[in-house]
Amino acid sequence: MSRLTLCSRCLRFQRDIPHNGAIWKALCVRQQHGSSDSVDTNNYDKLYPGHIPTNPIQKALLAVGSGVAALQNPYRHDMVAVLGETTGHLALVNLRDRMRSDPEGYTILTERPRIRLSTLDLSKMASMPDGSFGREYLRFLEDNHVTPDSRADVKFVDNEELAYVIQRYREVHDLLHTLLGMPTNMLGEVAVKWFEAAQLGLPMCILGALLGPLRLNTSRLQTLVTSLGPWALQNGRHARCVLSIFYERRWEQNLEDLRQELNIDPPPLSLTNHRKTNESEITS
Repeated sequence: MSRLTLCSRCLRFQRDIPHNGAIWKALCVRQQHGSSDSVDTNNYDKLYPGHIPTNPIQKALLAVGSGVAALQNPYRHDMVAVLGETTGHLALVNLRDRMRSDPEGYTILTERPRIRLSTLDLSKMASMPDGSFGREYLRFLEDNHVTPDSRADVKFVDNEELAYVIQRYREVHDLLHTLLGMPTNMLGEVAVKWFEAAQLGLPMCILGALLGPLRLNTSRLQTLVTSLGPWALQNGRHARCVLSIFYERRWEQNLEDLRQELNIDPPPLSLTNHRKTNESEITS
């Protein structure tokens, strides 16, 4: 049997999504690289920097491969990112329309702000009073040893505006942790996913909300089901669209005031992340 050589287009897939080589041969089929695709590729390549054009079959294969990898390791953010991009078209259209109908959301879509270390004034945020949104967000980054620059750039969304919407979601995710008072341990991540599933309707978030509890021990699962879960779902359903907030202009706003504006109740429990044990301390 002759060995299949990956074409240059599939080599780009393999480079951008490592450790899932089993799906590349399925992707690299001659019929999927015919003349009809080449026209679309030329158009798609102009959408935004880094965009990789894919047809529906390729998106389905990428969704399956990334879904399996993300299930095996929920902290594989690259796989979670691919899953979100290849399954979320309808939800992204709905979110884009919700942002367009909100004056603040419309401004975000127009100005396209990015939340990166290069756009944050960390010194100014550190000088803000305790309880301000900017100071509490900086404390979240420090306490959980995370950075906004860890969010991957979008590659597989075939619409430039929708690509920005999902990029905005990724960069807002840590802000939601701050708003919801949830750390980055598994219980905190699952609680945020329950909120996002109810609020955003992205298939990736719904899948995470359904499968995430399987990784919790009995006591954490009980906490989720009896307290954090119902709180997250209720607030996700009733809160203002979290993508329609220009957070970069809200750093000095009091966190509790911002929660009230967004119709988000304070968390019923306080979770403290313990990085050494990857567990959480729960206090009432």
